[in-house]
Amino acid sequence: MLDPDTVVSPTSYEAALLAAGCAIEAAERGGFALVRPPGHHALPGRAMGFCLFDNIAIAARDAQAQGIERVAIVDWDVHHGNGTEEIFRDDPSVFFVSMHQWPFYPGTGGADDQNDTTLNVPLSAGCGDEDYERAFDHVVEPALRAFEPELVIVSAGFDAHTEDPLASMNVTEDGFRELARRSAALAPRVAAVLEGGYDPRTLPGLVEAALEGFSAER
Repeated sequence: MLDPDTVVSPTSYEAALLAAGCAIEAAERGGFALVRPPGHHALPGRAMGFCLFDNIAIAARDAQAQGIERVAIVDWDVHHGNGTEEIFRDDPSVFFVSMHQWPFYPGTGGADDQNDTTLNVPLSAGCGDEDYERAFDHVVEPALRAFEPELVIVSAGFDAHTEDPLASMNVTEDGFRELARRSAALAPRVAAVLEGGYDPRTLPGLVEAALEGFSAER
């Protein structure tokens, strides 16, 4: 037990390295890294909340090492991406957006937690497709259009789904398809990394819907 939520076994380190490597590949190819363990709670110095390494942050840094100057990270996991925020909070070259249930684990990402390239969009329990789309249209999209990212990487969590057991949101397959479509329209290149999603019955269909959204004509 690394913390009350984060369990490791003898092969967890190898799995975490492979997850980070897949995230790098996804950012390079414009793909979707379907990986475990997830990453967006991992802090610079320690694991947290199921996460060992911050996969999306590693992918963003690698993309910058390959010549991308401005990266946007859009996190629609139901939990605030506190690890990703901490890594990039003082970096003007990475714009971090998190849309999440509030108040909720890990207790960060409130309305007052903002800066020039950190945008938190706390949403009340029970929000569904229309609420997410409205927030995206009126808050997220204008901020990212102004930033002009060359690459958008999505922390694609599906635990805001109406049937997910760990949260209290009501996003549907159509909602995730639309979030993916709108995210893909924000930059010349888009990639995604799997975060939460804890209903094995619904997760495959939600990922398929997001893939449809990411590949839709812009």
